[in-house]
Amino acid sequence: MRLNQPIGYFLLMFPCIWGVLAACNSINDLKNNLFLISLFIMGSIIMRSAGCIINDLFDRELDKRVSRTGLRPLAKGTVSPTNAIIVFIFLSLLGLSILLSLNELSIIIGVFAFILLLIYPLTKRITYWPQLVLGITFNIGILIGFSAVNNSVNFSIVLLYLSGIFWTLGYDTIYAHQDKEDDINIGIKSTAILFGNNSKKWISLFYFLMLVCLFFSGLEANNNPYYFLSLAIVAGHLIYQIKFLNINNPNQCFIIFKSNQYLGVIVCLPLILNLLII
Repeated sequence: MRLNQPIGYFLLMFPCIWGVLAACNSINDLKNNLFLISLFIMGSIIMRSAGCIINDLFDRELDKRVSRTGLRPLAKGTVSPTNAIIVFIFLSLLGLSILLSLNELSIIIGVFAFILLLIYPLTKRITYWPQLVLGITFNIGILIGFSAVNNSVNFSIVLLYLSGIFWTLGYDTIYAHQDKEDDINIGIKSTAILFGNNSKKWISLFYFLMLVCLFFSGLEANNNPYYFLSLAIVAGHLIYQIKFLNINNPNQCFIIFKSNQYLGVIVCLPLILNLLII
């Protein structure tokens, strides 16, 4: 379940919060939706845990051949596949109970998200773009959060969703550089392998497109000037990541990857400032 590695929960949780914040029209709206945000926090922990289990079930033989993952319980044999499946089902039912408390549109989107959660671990075997599938999956909480408040989706929230996908393409390419040598040896595909030494240029492009989508999402939603001004802070953190990234240093890749938990908080800032009346 990776309870000792909360970065995954944050990367799943913050897009949900972005969606709720984008759906609010005032600070009072935000206060009225704090319980909904708490549901998404719990749901993120539950479903990220379920995602880790299904990923490790599919990858247990591959994980044995990767230095970073060789000690995972299923790869090591300290947890049986049967017990892992039981826990996965239990967590999935808990997640379903939270999803069913939302409106019909959010439930429909959530079902698609669950299907993607099952598919994602297999994509690294067939495409060099599993990071894209992860982005589509991990950020769908933006759509669920927005629809849970407004019972609809619009173009501005789709742009916010796209910004999250580009964000994930960037940070998960960084993450994948930790394992690229082992992945090449065992036939696992990733954008880190696809881009190779050009990875920093591609990550820069993804982060730039993230900012573009955040900007135009704000325009489409008629956000206030505070929103646009505070995007500079988002840009500053993205520039920091690119500047200090060394794709040939696994430890540094992990440090830069982990810094995205702070970026998740930073993106909340313009969305909250947009709720201020000027």
